[in-house]
Amino acid sequence: MKNKITPEEVKHIAKLANLPLGTSEVKKYAKQLSEVIDYNISLLQGVNTKNVEPTAHVLGLSIEARSDEPEPGLKADEAIKNASSTYNDFFKVPAILENK
Repeated sequence: MKNKITPEEVKHIAKLANLPLGTSEVKKYAKQLSEVIDYNISLLQGVNTKNVEPTAHVLGLSIEARSDEPEPGLKADEAIKNASSTYNDFFKVPAILENK
């Protein structure tokens, strides 16, 4: 196997996917994932790309950004008029930090 997936990488992937894996499963999946990657890389290496130009996007889309022009914003009374709770012309929200 040329591209070896480590047990640490399998544990990281399992954590991201919220999958509880045992030690034997980690070893098993590391071996299986390594084999899958090696197989797919061997298939890709067989593709003839001699006359293919490098590309960054296959659809040929271009991004057209709009001009960044300032626009008038809301006045404070307009911004808070639909707020469920306010205090001195500010939004009042539940505390998210605790004093220790």
